[in-house]
Amino acid sequence: MSTGAPLPQDFFAAFGAIEQVPAPWDGSEEGLWTLLQAIPDPEIPAVSLVDLGIVREAHSEPATRSAAVVITPTYAGCPATEAIRQEIVRVLKAAGVADLRVELRIAPAWTTDWITAAGREALQRFGITPPCTIAGNLPRALQFRPACPRCGSHRTEQISAFGATPCKALHRCQHCREPFDYFKPL
Repeated sequence: MSTGAPLPQDFFAAFGAIEQVPAPWDGSEEGLWTLLQAIPDPEIPAVSLVDLGIVREAHSEPATRSAAVVITPTYAGCPATEAIRQEIVRVLKAAGVADLRVELRIAPAWTTDWITAAGREALQRFGITPPCTIAGNLPRALQFRPACPRCGSHRTEQISAFGATPCKALHRCQHCREPFDYFKPL
């Protein structure tokens, strides 16, 4: 229930969202990746677009202060894709990128195997059990029983194949009885 009180100034910062660009871009690819690393996923703000594996490539041309970024959405038709593109443009332009191209690439399709170790840890801290690694073994992934992000128990059950977003399933821990989201392996 909402009390109507405004959110604290640093509320979104606690989840990794950025309101200001961290630093001006130095023209390097490393600097480009640093800026991209600071952009949170709009649906799961505890994880950056880089750690979620959405940003696939980033290239820069320091002489012309231009850059190209390739993104792959978590699934074709993902409603957050345009918001992701707009945020990349906003942050990189504010950091000093003069000419920017953001390319949407849907092949190869995004896979949960692209989530970095840091991304998996961030999901866990946020209360979402990260997906198991598929690495060519889909039958094993489908039989995987996720651990509860609160108590760590593997005594869990799926309540619904769909959670708050299509990429998550709703589970419940049979030990602590708490519900939790599980990021589906794709």
